[in-house]
Amino acid sequence: MTAVFAGFRGAASGLRWVALALLAFTLAACTSLPKPIEGAGDDAFSRIGRFAITVNEEGGKQNAVQGGFSWSDDGRRYVLDLTNPLGSTEARVEGRPGAASLTKADGTRLVADNPDALAEDALGSSMPVSGLRDWLRGKLAADPQASDVKRDELGRPIAFEQGGWRANLSRYDEKGPQLLVLERLEPGRRILVRLVVNQS
Repeated sequence: MTAVFAGFRGAASGLRWVALALLAFTLAACTSLPKPIEGAGDDAFSRIGRFAITVNEEGGKQNAVQGGFSWSDDGRRYVLDLTNPLGSTEARVEGRPGAASLTKADGTRLVADNPDALAEDALGSSMPVSGLRDWLRGKLAADPQASDVKRDELGRPIAFEQGGWRANLSRYDEKGPQLLVLERLEPGRRILVRLVVNQS
């Protein structure tokens, strides 16, 4: 992800924090299967896919980045590997109650009490990273409270607003949505994150 992060640094300063949407979020067809977390129990969960992030700024300027992710989660902690479009792992995010870390391909490691704090410390803006753990499973995060929630005939959330993001979840399988489209409006820009799951 050296090239990806370099691209973020070269873009508008506000674009740097968008890289954390890869934490979630976060997706190339050649991505390998996530390695299971040791001791994972019945709540073990994994997803693989690809992402595309587009930032439209006032004046028509547009910045975009894409790649891949593999997510492994045992309900207590998770490991998220982020890949570049060629499939090389460029960053790893690890989280558990009370701690989260981001390790870049160059060995740089950032640590915080939780994923949201990591986002703020590392990239200068809060992100609903903790909420993504639930959204990938087709659930609403406990905090902050979601609003304008719409559900399908099976009671699964398909659209809602939470943590400053408008989320649309669709193409459900037995684990959760296979398509997540997240939109955030900020002064002077619109951020669109598209996550496509192609393997469980």
